[in-house]
Amino acid sequence: MQQLITNLKPEEMVAELSPGDLNGVRIVFMNMPLRENAKPNTPPQGPALMAARLRQYGADPSIIDLNGYRIKDEVARQEGKMPIGRHLTFRETESLIEAHFNKFGEPHIIALSGMITTLRWQDKVVQMCRKIVPDAFIISGGGLGTELKEGLFSWISELDAVGHSEGDDIILTIAKTIKDVLGKSKEARMRELRSLPFYLGEIAGRQRYIFGGDRPNNLDDLPFAAWDLLEEDVYGYKLLEDYITTPVWGQAANNSSAAPFTMNRSLTSVSSRGCPYSCSFCYRGAQGERLYGMRSAENLAKEARWLVDNYGIDFLGFPDDNFAVDKARIALLPEVFKDLNIRWGTHTRLDEADERLEGMAKSGCVYIGFGAESASASVLDRMDKGGFILRRGLTEINGYKLPVTMVEGVKNCREWNIHANCTWIMGYPGETIQDLKTSAAFILWQKELYLDGLTPGSQEYEMALKSVNQKMFTATAYPGTALFKEPVVKEALSEKFKISFDKNGDPEFDDAFKHYVMQLDDATKILKNQKDESLNFSDIPLEQFLEARSLVDNGQLEKIMDM
Repeated sequence: MQQLITNLKPEEMVAELSPGDLNGVRIVFMNMPLRENAKPNTPPQGPALMAARLRQYGADPSIIDLNGYRIKDEVARQEGKMPIGRHLTFRETESLIEAHFNKFGEPHIIALSGMITTLRWQDKVVQMCRKIVPDAFIISGGGLGTELKEGLFSWISELDAVGHSEGDDIILTIAKTIKDVLGKSKEARMRELRSLPFYLGEIAGRQRYIFGGDRPNNLDDLPFAAWDLLEEDVYGYKLLEDYITTPVWGQAANNSSAAPFTMNRSLTSVSSRGCPYSCSFCYRGAQGERLYGMRSAENLAKEARWLVDNYGIDFLGFPDDNFAVDKARIALLPEVFKDLNIRWGTHTRLDEADERLEGMAKSGCVYIGFGAESASASVLDRMDKGGFILRRGLTEINGYKLPVTMVEGVKNCREWNIHANCTWIMGYPGETIQDLKTSAAFILWQKELYLDGLTPGSQEYEMALKSVNQKMFTATAYPGTALFKEPVVKEALSEKFKISFDKNGDPEFDDAFKHYVMQLDDATKILKNQKDESLNFSDIPLEQFLEARSLVDNGQLEKIMDM
């Protein structure tokens, strides 16, 4: 295999493009299914943004959103998947793909998007596409492609290319690359593609390519997502309307969020990319890694107005993790949002729940999701979150020492009528049962805070009771994260899943590693190997950990305090 060496940046190729340069290029984006037990409530903005950008240069994009379907039929009932419904079967998926190609024309490029949890689906869908359109250029991007890069070729034999990092510019680069060889013989096409700096080499009898993405120079210059491509599928099903009428956050969303209010029509939009922090369990590569960039307040307001006018939304979610990093942008929000008459929410850090909340609240913010993860000082340090969260020390509440920053952050949100939704992780390396009790103690304290002064049994009381998130994720080691490389984690993965690591500490791309990645679909579950042995990274004895996990899953968090 040749080594890929190129200083060519996608933005340099994009700068040479003019409107019409991609005329005649058909590209279909395929968004893979995610958690089957949750309603799809966040439409695939990445593919929709790239589709809008392709249109600027004359390309003909379309989207097949496989995550947008939850089929409610007898099969779903028999499988116990009601009332939410089930994913499409593989046979139904292939029929949908064929119908889409028949209507919109056979694509020249097929771009698969999805998190690392979608490996099984991507493998199957690539096989379907290769059978239907043998000569299409098939590329995998998003979280899966970014985390695994060229290693993905070992597992998906019919794949042509992998695109990693941010795709706004590389999708144009790929489209121009394929446009230049359209109409040529297969031999000539392969010969020309081999001469490109993106050519990686021949692997398992197929030419392979890798495209590295970068950050567009100005995020404000990007067009808004091409949501019209999701308004109706090839069968006339109104996918986008389903997304809009399913709440982004709250009880009805059936995710890790909870809220004391409802929404009728909601959509999402990413306001910033990258993350200036480095929590050990998180992988940020697909959205700019630690390079932080953001859209202006004016641009956010402009898109909000567009979404209100075109789709009648009453709530806008910004699911990026670090909305509040820049105080100057927040200071502008009340003025630019003043005439929108829309509520909105986002995610940020608890140490940023300070004076910034005033500008957020005055501009319509009613919800902030915080990745609290743990209330234990030792676990927070292990997660590389302690530096910011613990710098103000600890305070004792109900016999437990809780981070002052976390306590004050929740209180500050309450003062500004912003709902604080905290998410949690259990089973982290080094966590003891006392550490887990500390997290549970924080959650129970938050419930006490929200219920204070309310009459038991009243509607307001019941709403407040349900508004505190008591769910927990299970610590999951995703490839590419610092957690994945921790010695205790590597030891457990080697023992339970037979994963082998090279001299650099990276996993070997063999069947054992593939089997592990195939299990990564729901971050709440405990992973099990083929012998049904449970994976537990914490210092909590396995039997006790399984009991605690069961209590959380059954809404009996308070019983953990008696363990």
